[in-house]
Amino acid sequence: MDFQYTPSPFMLPTSHYDAKRADHAVAFIQNLKHTKGKWDGKPFLLLPWQEQIVRDLFGIVKADGKRQFRSAYIEIPKKNGKSELAAAIALYLLYGDGEASAEVYGCANDRSQASIVFDVAKRMVEKCPALLKRSKIAAATKRIVNYRNAGFYQVLSAETGTKHGLNISGLVFDEIHAQPNRKLYDVMTKGSGDAREQPLFFIITTAGTDKESICYELHTKALDIMNGRKSDPSFYPVIYGLSDEDDWNDEKNWYKANPSLGYTISIDRVRDAYREALDNPAEENVFKQLRLNIWTNSAVAWIPEHIYDRGNQKIDYTSLLGRDCYAGLDLSSTSDITALVLVFPPRTDGEKYIVLPFFWLPEETLELRCRRDHVLYDVWERQGYILTTEGNVIHYGFIERFIEQLGEKYHIIEIAYDRWNATQMVQNLEDMGFTMVPFGQGFKDMSPPSKELYKLLMEGNIIHGGNPVLKWMAQNVVMRQDPAGNIKPDKEKSVEKIDGIVALIMGLDRCIRSSPPSSVYDTRGILFI
Repeated sequence: MDFQYTPSPFMLPTSHYDAKRADHAVAFIQNLKHTKGKWDGKPFLLLPWQEQIVRDLFGIVKADGKRQFRSAYIEIPKKNGKSELAAAIALYLLYGDGEASAEVYGCANDRSQASIVFDVAKRMVEKCPALLKRSKIAAATKRIVNYRNAGFYQVLSAETGTKHGLNISGLVFDEIHAQPNRKLYDVMTKGSGDAREQPLFFIITTAGTDKESICYELHTKALDIMNGRKSDPSFYPVIYGLSDEDDWNDEKNWYKANPSLGYTISIDRVRDAYREALDNPAEENVFKQLRLNIWTNSAVAWIPEHIYDRGNQKIDYTSLLGRDCYAGLDLSSTSDITALVLVFPPRTDGEKYIVLPFFWLPEETLELRCRRDHVLYDVWERQGYILTTEGNVIHYGFIERFIEQLGEKYHIIEIAYDRWNATQMVQNLEDMGFTMVPFGQGFKDMSPPSKELYKLLMEGNIIHGGNPVLKWMAQNVVMRQDPAGNIKPDKEKSVEKIDGIVALIMGLDRCIRSSPPSSVYDTRGILFI
């Protein structure tokens, strides 16, 4: 692509552009090789937006010949070549910057995230004989040593207690939006490079969801500098993304947010993600944040009523007798709702998943809960949608016997359960002959079946018979989203009870993974947006 360099508008009148130094940085990076996919082994030819950043950071110098910019804040959507640019800059700071005993560090929310950029840098070194012969790569400790200048590039863990006293010449801070607080950023950038004449703190991230975070503070500072509301000549701001005034549905705006669109990103992939976002509030926020770099709320109301109602078809209970099924069990505290959901897999093409939910509350607290929560527990109990156990706390023995009776009517192959507060009941159910499967409640375990559940509901491929308790819980669900776009139900932020949906997600996962002939996760893959 043709590129005509124009110096940054944030260059001071007393600074100047040193083309020789900028050319040196660009030439070093473009002699590196790409490491992934169709680009693997090809020269890392900088895209215009990348070359602009490299030339500004390394070519704009003050009157004393030192770099003007000490901190760079780059905010850009995923898949624009963010990790590759960060890795290349880390390597230039280690090998090409002329810094004696260079100390370049990689940081992120955790060591695994920080290792993403390191692993790209490692492969770049391995593909460059000139660098490899002067280097030692310690993959286990995530360290690259440059024998020529006695320098190194080292990935750090997220703990702040061990970071004081570092003599930083370069820092690559990836996905700072995922930082739980500002401690690591402060430790790495406040005073750590004072012994260096021109340290560079290179911060690169996608947009986040927490507007109380250090990332949003930097985001706001960058916007203020870009719009002339603040001045900090040492801070270099770059933000690619849509503002509140931009129409996120307009495909032309997608190019504004994604400077690599058409090169490292296929427009068809973005269109596919957009179509998913149109019908799914959870995926809408993922699309806005990760694809368009829009700051979104982390709390996402999940299942619209019209989507849930697509499963209202009448259930033929007689046809289910003796059929294989899988269950999810979400145990409550002793005074709250316990939920069990049976999920019957399709037996032939064209059949749908069938869901049978069961709910329990203590009998003596039912009236109090109706008055306190303004929920129709008593009506649902009379209609048979909620079962009660004797006393003012949940009688787990009653539920165990009920599940035992269900096992006589249906072939319950597995019961997935949340480990919390479940030890004794699990033991008792195992003694009855049930196969109990512990099920994690984190993003790793909950995200794939959560996304699959929404897809099946949207397609009308789940029949729940219009169960009003399950519907109420479906409308209560709020999803929490992590930096990678994974989702999981958030009981704390959901306004009311969601136990039945949690149980359904667990049961559906076991049903999909275990049902013959193969899992939809295997044949179609887990949904990633």
